[in-house]
Amino acid sequence: MDEAFGQRVARVGALADPVRRALYRFVAEAPGAVSRDQAASGVDVPRHTAKFHLERLVEEGLLVTEFRRLTGRTGPGAGRPAKLYRRSRRELTVSLPSRRYDLAGQVLADAVERTLSGTPIADALVAAVDEAAGQVATADRDLADALGAMGYEPRADGAALVLGNCPFDRIAADHRGLVCGSEDGLNRAFVDGLVRRLGGPGATTEPVAPGPGCCVRVGGAATHP
Repeated sequence: MDEAFGQRVARVGALADPVRRALYRFVAEAPGAVSRDQAASGVDVPRHTAKFHLERLVEEGLLVTEFRRLTGRTGPGAGRPAKLYRRSRRELTVSLPSRRYDLAGQVLADAVERTLSGTPIADALVAAVDEAAGQVATADRDLADALGAMGYEPRADGAALVLGNCPFDRIAADHRGLVCGSEDGLNRAFVDGLVRRLGGPGATTEPVAPGPGCCVRVGGAATHP
């Protein structure tokens, strides 16, 4: 299990406690940031209990804090600012096996924007996929790391990398030509983009017969630069 996935699971686990879940929901549904006293009153728990669970939610990145005087007064005698809580903008998703429909949506939206500027749809999709691959292929990753982070579940098979999971499974089932179509399919083009940036000089992508896992494998003598 990769570290990012483990972190997402931990955040979901933080919401398993019913009091913590109630506090998170109360804060998330509030029109603005709330104090510990407001949260405690809102879910009918003691203040010290609310404090404990709110801080745990902050530690997991589900809530963020700010400090503000609730009285509106300023200057000497106005009192200390209160610690307030509000929902983090962090998006939390966990799926087994890993799916990346967010990436597909990003690529397709980017491609549509390019077509509105006059780019032919086929060229727009290739450019959008290549840009997405460039954002994933950071200098601190090797090819297997990048593929793993995107949910492909790569495993070594001699000099090749077999990709055990399709991150676009449901979309591929209904639109196989778009996702799995030879070299211009979204999936093949995305893996190509990663291989071109992170693979060794002999690394290539190769189609595989339909079945479990991804429709592409990475071949070549040097899959790790």
